[in-house]
Formats: sequence, C-alpha cells, structure tokens
Amino acid sequence: MTLTPLVYWAQRHEEIYLRVELTDAVNIGVQVRENVLQFQALGHGAKGQHQYEFRLEFLLPVKSEVSHKSTQRQVNITVRKEQRGWWERLTVQERKPAFLAPDFNRWLEESDAEMEIREKEEKRNRLKAVRHTEEGFVSLKTSFLFVYNLVQFLGFSWIFVNMTVRLFIFGQDSLYDTFHTISDVMFFCQILASVEVLNAAFGFVRTGVIPTLIQVVGRNFVLFIIFGSLEEMQHRPVVFFVFYLWSAIEIFRYPFYMLRCFNTKWKTLTWLRYTVWIPLYPLGVLAEAVAVIQSIPIFVQTKLFSIPLPKAIGTSISFSHVLHAYLILMFLGLFINFRHLYKQRKKQFQTKKRKTH
Repeated sequence: MTLTPLVYWAQRHEEIYLRVELTDAVNIGVQVRENVLQFQALGHGAKGQHQYEFRLEFLLPVKSEVSHKSTQRQVNITVRKEQRGWWERLTVQERKPAFLAPDFNRWLEESDAEMEIREKEEKRNRLKAVRHTEEGFVSLKTSFLFVYNLVQFLGFSWIFVNMTVRLFIFGQDSLYDTFHTISDVMFFCQILASVEVLNAAFGFVRTGVIPTLIQVVGRNFVLFIIFGSLEEMQHRPVVFFVFYLWSAIEIFRYPFYMLRCFNTKWKTLTWLRYTVWIPLYPLGVLAEAVAVIQSIPIFVQTKLFSIPLPKAIGTSISFSHVLHAYLILMFLGLFINFRHLYKQRKKQFQTKKRKTH
C-alpha cells in the first residue's frame, strides 16, 4: 500500500511552498508535469521508515521548474506560479487531501503578503540607494587617485627627462647644478607625496601605512633638511644621483597605479613596477646615506639646528648626533621597505602563475 507523508503548504503571490514531513529522506524525486506535482522519497514519516509518495494537481498553472532542499527533519519544495496572483486554495478539487494542511509557520493572508512584498521592495530600494552612494564614492575616489598619480607621473617624468637631456648636453657640468634646475618640481612632488600616507591610513589604497611613511619621511628629510637647508650641499653631484634614482623608480610606479585605478594591467609595466626597484631602491638609499654623511661636517661647522644647553654646561647638542642616529634608522627602514616590496612582488607574480596554471 502506498504511504503518504504529511504535507504543509503556504503561498506568496509568485510561489508555492510545500513542507514534507520526512526525516532523513533519501532517493528524493520531485517533478511537475501537466500542472501535477509528483513526489516520492524513502524516509522516516508518520508510519516509520518507508517509501512515501503523493501527488497534487494545482488549482492554476505552475512552471515546470521545481526546486527542493532536504534537511534532517523535512523536505522543502518551492514551486513557481505561472502568473502572479493569490489562490483561494491549492488544488483543483475543492476538498483538500487528508495529508495536506496549512503551514502556519509561513502562512500569510493576502494583505500581509502584499505588505511583505512592499517591505522587500523598500529594502531593495534602500540597498540600491546605498549601493549608488557607494558607487559614487568609489567613482570619486578613483578619479582622485587617478589624477593624483597622473600629476606625480608627469612631475617625475619631467625631472627624469630633464636630467637625462641635460646630462647628454652638458655632461659632468650638469651634476653640479641639479638642485637649482630641478628642486622646485622635486619639492612639489615630494610635498604632494605626503598624500600617500593619508591614502594608506584611510584605506583609499591597499598598502601598509608604515612602509609608506618611512619612504615619504625619509625622502623629505633628505630633500628639505640635507639639501634644502645647506647651500653647500646644493652644488654636489650627490644631489643628481639622489634625484635621478628617485625619479627612475617613480616613472614606472605611478603609471602602474594609474592603470590599476581602472582594474587594467599592462604586463610589461607590471614587471617593471615590481622589478626595477630591486637595484634602484638600495642605490637610492645609498645615495641618500652619502648625502647625509657629506652634510655632517657642515652641520658641525655651522652649528645649524644644534640645541643649545645652559651656560653652566657650556656646550650644545650638535645636529650631527641626530644624523648619526638617522643613518642607522635609514638602513633599518631599507630593510623594512625592501621586505615589504619583495612580498608585494612575490604575491603579484605568484598570483599570475596560479592564473596561468
């Protein structure tokens, strides 16, 4: 004899929900043909562990696609109505089958269902509004980052091209007047680079705050304190090497970030961005260290930035002591940033290898 499970039903304007009371159901078969749903499964129902079956002929047309999900305690079935509307009953026959009952856990009257639809629609509209606001913010952020990187790229490109052309035209003579011909643009670019610390701090870009802060503070210290405050340093060739190495790194870094604003990658540029720094970054730090070392005797002689002590002590703290400490911190920063950049490079090319395989 065919056993029928207990079936509970509820509806919405577009769907029919059926809950079949079968525990640990297996071999589940659910299909809709000619507006009739047929169900069969092996499970533990009201009569124990048996094969259970039932069929329902719906009141109005439904779609043939049917979905079901089995849990440890029941089988949930969802059937979509052919046309949106509210049914006065589930089946064609006015007298409902004995095994069928309302599912009061999900039961709603038509007015309540309409209210539920309105609430869902309002929630969707709120989500759309939030998403639109977020998209506007993302668009504004993208525009800001693109313009920032573009300005920096143009600035450092001008520095690099100008220094290269002057080197070919004037030869060694160009090494001695680099500061007076390039410093204005370099001052602008390095002051503007402070924005990168804020971008990292506020999450506008996915990078560490500490490595960014080390690079920006380190460069600005050399530019403003070592070169900017000492006229004796401004005519030395070390200025050329520091500026040239800085700009050589940035002319690849900033266009890479410009493309990334629009989720675009150029393989050659990506490789240059994550490779050129390997020789250039340590050389740049080395050039900065040479500049600091050359400036120490000048600071000792001029006593610039020295901290005077009371007359009873009769001396002052020379700024050269700060520079000696700074040299140690400089190479510590080199280690931290080199490690950070190496991890970025490794992550970048490991990701590309995975995509290739």
